[in-house]
Amino acid sequence: MNDLDTFHRLRTPEGQALLAELRDHDPADELAAATRLRREHPAELVSAALGQARLRQRAVAKFGADAWRMYFTPNGVEQSTRATVATHRATRLAALGVRTLADLCCGIGGDALALARAGIRVLAVDRDPLACAAARANAEALGLAELIEVRCADVTEVDTAGYDAVFVDPARRGKAPTKGAARSASVRGGGRATGGRIFDPEAYAPPLSWAVEAARKAPVAALKIAPGVPHEALPEDAETEWISDGGDVKEAVVWFGTGEGGAPRPVPGGRRATLLPAGDSLLGTGLPDPSGSDAPHAPVGPVGDWLYEPDGAVIRAHLVADVARQVGGRLIDPTIAYITADRLTATPYATAYAITDVLPFHVKRLKALLREREVGIAVIKKRGSAVEPEELRKKLKLGGGRKSCTIFLTRVDGAPSMLLGHPATDPLTPGR
Repeated sequence: MNDLDTFHRLRTPEGQALLAELRDHDPADELAAATRLRREHPAELVSAALGQARLRQRAVAKFGADAWRMYFTPNGVEQSTRATVATHRATRLAALGVRTLADLCCGIGGDALALARAGIRVLAVDRDPLACAAARANAEALGLAELIEVRCADVTEVDTAGYDAVFVDPARRGKAPTKGAARSASVRGGGRATGGRIFDPEAYAPPLSWAVEAARKAPVAALKIAPGVPHEALPEDAETEWISDGGDVKEAVVWFGTGEGGAPRPVPGGRRATLLPAGDSLLGTGLPDPSGSDAPHAPVGPVGDWLYEPDGAVIRAHLVADVARQVGGRLIDPTIAYITADRLTATPYATAYAITDVLPFHVKRLKALLREREVGIAVIKKRGSAVEPEELRKKLKLGGGRKSCTIFLTRVDGAPSMLLGHPATDPLTPGR
């Protein structure tokens, strides 16, 4: 029995009963559960149900309660868009007037589900039969089958004329390192398998150049790419949006077209940082930024009373200088994405810290200072320093002090330095 046949068996009453029984099972007891269940059910079906239960448990982090009704492949869990991010993108597409969309390289259908919930009719395409079976099952399980048509085909051969928009999520992983891993993986769009990430956009499957040309033919288009994509690889006739969720950068999206609806419309050449769950979105003004190597930098000056740590999406979008302008700040070093200012200004795009000490890097001096201040808890951050936080933590040998401190290992105007402080929200934060 192949993987597709086994998948279909999971959707029979016997398979559904197994999945229901395994919903809350403890992975540590899997061997005992497998032994017990194989007395009453085929061994291959039990193995498939246990595998699906594991995938559902992992998928809760991305899909919430929906994960317990959905179906996954190993790569489907790994590569699917987090539901909060997919919802953000679907909401923006709907606001641009999109009512029909071709979702190319749809995988298990995570984005298609969010698009359908936004009222968009979706053609979901993938050439992997198992991924397509999961996408159909998910549309049915969540009551969205009427809005989602799943087609098993090569995305490069699909005619998208007549659709309001195109969304492409190319494969960005290489082949599995072992034959067994390859057999269990689901390849999205014919090129994604469990393995190492692909960083060259032209090594995507399909290549980014193909996706860009497909996007340019549509009234509106969005291309999902890795957030670490080189800026020089980005098309200048499109806007690129970096999205973080809860402070973690999840992806970048290249937007084409203008749409017929409301804002935000794609700005050709624009660089945008969007922070979820709040949805704050910053479109760059084109100011020079320390994240880019081909431009001068924002003003540089001495460390003030406050230090701002920009969100990762801001850094990826090369918008640190824009945030510095917003808070009336400056950089502590021409090549470091830390902003400093003399007064506190609220911004959603960076976390603020009150700075109490600016010291040359010296472990013994730092250790003595923390002991003197009864610091027992330290959060250690680094940017532009060769010292690893855990390496420093071992050397500090913090005792049982009741006070806490944030330590920044960085450079100040080129010199290795240590900055000590506390989050701005800490009521015990002292001024310097």
